[in-house]
Amino acid sequence: MTTSPLAPRVLSISDGSWVHQKVLLIYGEAADVQRPIDGTMTIWHHQNTFPETQWPVCDSYFKALIHLQPGPNRIRLDFTSPKLPSQNDQPVVHTSWFNINFLPLIGAPPLQLCILLARDSPETFDAPPQRVQREGNGLATAVRKFKMMAYLWQCYTAEQMNKNGFGRRCYRYEEEWQPGTLSWRDYTTGQMRNEVKVHIIRLKQSVNEIQDLDLAQQYGPAQKKGDLFSIAKDAVRAYFAPRPGYPQYVSCMFLDSHWDKQVGTIRGHAALGGGDDLIRLAIFGSHCLYSYPSHIEEVVPAFSDCTPTDTNFVANDCNEAGCSWEAANIGIGAHLHETGHLLGCPHQESGIMLRDYTRLNRSFLSREAFSTRRNCEGLRLCRPQDECSWHRLDALRFRYHPCFRLPSDAPASPDNSVQVWGVENGNVLITAATGIAWIELFPEGDGVCHHWIEYADHAAPAVASPKQVQLTDDMIKEPLPADKRKKKLKIKVFSCGGGDKEVDDFSQLVSKQTRIKLPDGRPGFKSSQLGFSQMQGSQPQELILGWCLKPSRLLRSVRVYHGNSLDGLEFFYDDGEKQLFGKRGGKKGGSDFVLDTRRGEMIIGFNVRAGFWIDGIQILTNTGRRSDMFGNATGGSG
Repeated sequence: MTTSPLAPRVLSISDGSWVHQKVLLIYGEAADVQRPIDGTMTIWHHQNTFPETQWPVCDSYFKALIHLQPGPNRIRLDFTSPKLPSQNDQPVVHTSWFNINFLPLIGAPPLQLCILLARDSPETFDAPPQRVQREGNGLATAVRKFKMMAYLWQCYTAEQMNKNGFGRRCYRYEEEWQPGTLSWRDYTTGQMRNEVKVHIIRLKQSVNEIQDLDLAQQYGPAQKKGDLFSIAKDAVRAYFAPRPGYPQYVSCMFLDSHWDKQVGTIRGHAALGGGDDLIRLAIFGSHCLYSYPSHIEEVVPAFSDCTPTDTNFVANDCNEAGCSWEAANIGIGAHLHETGHLLGCPHQESGIMLRDYTRLNRSFLSREAFSTRRNCEGLRLCRPQDECSWHRLDALRFRYHPCFRLPSDAPASPDNSVQVWGVENGNVLITAATGIAWIELFPEGDGVCHHWIEYADHAAPAVASPKQVQLTDDMIKEPLPADKRKKKLKIKVFSCGGGDKEVDDFSQLVSKQTRIKLPDGRPGFKSSQLGFSQMQGSQPQELILGWCLKPSRLLRSVRVYHGNSLDGLEFFYDDGEKQLFGKRGGKKGGSDFVLDTRRGEMIIGFNVRAGFWIDGIQILTNTGRRSDMFGNATGGSG
């Protein structure tokens, strides 16, 4: 609803929409875009439950952040400009209203935020003297800035997901009742609010150990550049005590990072992300923290601050942070990049996962400040096409990630696996119980993915995705440029359940080597190799199971030989015959899995965890029964 044709018009979201994050990023227009003017937009929040905020309107274009309360939110937008006619020397207010519904998520695992402190940390971070005088550089300031950064990440990612056609889908944070800091006025009055929790973890290591040059990632001669990740991972594991099957997703900041001007490097800093099935982790330093906004009111000033970086006190990270707003871009954006790794994203051809975050400021500004890095004026108007983005393949990963689950999603399936088989007539069959989402193509020489095929209707429930896809060599190579179609092709198939399967050489799947002829004349097909056979004593072995050789034979049980990895499988039949695949080793006597042959139970497949070797195996039957995971249930990948 508007009271004037010059009132603000929100373009990024429809009136009455539902969202799932506390801070909403919007953009839109005000006044007459054919005769653009500058002005100010004031946002009045629902029932004045959050202080009003003001945002610049540049050439009739605005971007703003809105704080939401759970449930319905009726938001008022007031536009004023000194260039518009006034009444009695008072600016005329042009008002519009719009409605947003906020449904907090509680059914998905949260992204946890942690600040890591050395055991003898002074609890301060690098900052120029004028910053220290103005806002401090202690732990409380660090927490405020980390919280504000987290809400910027969240609203930015939610907007990117919507732009990719995935609706208002986003991850959540763990929150707690605490003195609010999202608004400067909340901070000064002590207003209590439910806001993101920042965990403070005290490390076993001292400041000197954390700041050891041998651990500094950007220090060329360093020999232990990955050790800060291990230190953080051990601390996070001890703090959260994750259980198998319930991983923790944790983004950390080392508060004791320090710019060493004499050496010319940042001590106590590494930008890394990754992890395993228990801990998914991102780490980053605090060397750019001084430049981050602490409150919503500081977002535009922080991303517009052209104060030169004084390397007597703070780092110019990768020589891309020549002024304060560029330091904010690098710090907030690079930490988001590592959080992308935490969430499963590899490096991409463009976007956040290819250091495109040097433009992150444009997602929150309508007009860009002077760029020291490029030595030129910034954009007069920052349109959506000028912003950095999450790559499409990142958004696809998020769409099916457990942290991005919505209440409307179907229950998660325990079987997220993907199977790839060479079959008759040079075809390849791909199956996935949860549906096939997309396939990434990597012609030989491509380090990142430039070509992919999407199958799922990602805006629809995953149940609408195809469970089976049949491909030929020509079909899979159709998206590739002509000069790459004759190269060796690696593919990676992703299921709607979040699983994936990599095939190193697609041509091998359609070659005659993948087909065998069974004794009764039927064709048999080999799967691709699992594991890299790098355990000492590994030998190639091929086995055709007894019921394939003699269909009337019944398999009664399987004995799995294992310790922390798989040693072998022994198959026992109703006629007394048995077959050994691999060797007898590991746990004495092995582990037996008995089939209920009276009910016609038979094996239909295996769930295998593999890396350098076969870590674990689970037996699947036609009745829906699953064995335990024999071996290492968390080793390798499934």
